[in-house]
Amino acid sequence: MDKQESTATDPDLSLLSITLLRGVIYREGNEQLWGALLTLQARLRDYMAMLNLDLVLDEAEGYAFLKSRPDPAEGDDATRLPRLVARRPLSFPVSLLLALLRKKLAEFDAGGGDTRLVLTRDEIVELIRLFLPETSNEVRLIDRIESDINKVVDLGFLRRLKVTGGPASYEVRRILKAFVDAQWLAEFDARLAAYRRQLTGTAVEEMEKAPRGDTP
Repeated sequence: MDKQESTATDPDLSLLSITLLRGVIYREGNEQLWGALLTLQARLRDYMAMLNLDLVLDEAEGYAFLKSRPDPAEGDDATRLPRLVARRPLSFPVSLLLALLRKKLAEFDAGGGDTRLVLTRDEIVELIRLFLPETSNEVRLIDRIESDINKVVDLGFLRRLKVTGGPASYEVRRILKAFVDAQWLAEFDARLAAYRRQLTGTAVEEMEKAPRGDTP
């Protein structure tokens, strides 16, 4: 065992395991836990492998999470184990919002400015409403988009910021890059064209019938 790693205790490993099984660990605001994660990552990977999970650790972006290993191929003799990290079905509007936020993050990174992308509620609404069918019920449309924003917050891809006296604002979490990868993003324009065809002449209430996506 590495000398530095030997200084970390088993309670550290237990705390890391439990925290990761609950969700994402971010470096920001968790410096002590993040330091233990970097020190214990080899042992943690071995332990999680026994649970059929992989540790995804991005030191540059400052986040870590667990994902299930791929299921064995059809006809493979390997045992198909139950998933500890469930795949969560996403509604079409939430999938669309995630895609738009990912594209916005890519454009933001290409600008080479600040590392934190912050959008107001109104900016997010305008981002997605361009791809929704027209409706005479503006209040209901805004309520629907806000509901989708809240779901993305719950998924951990947006962080609601505390703003005093200003518009509601959200930080786009950089972990979104790990779930919507570069290959998917390269096909984004084609996907949006498909979304537009699906939405042509469709009422907002029918969007839930459109194809759904998953988060790992």
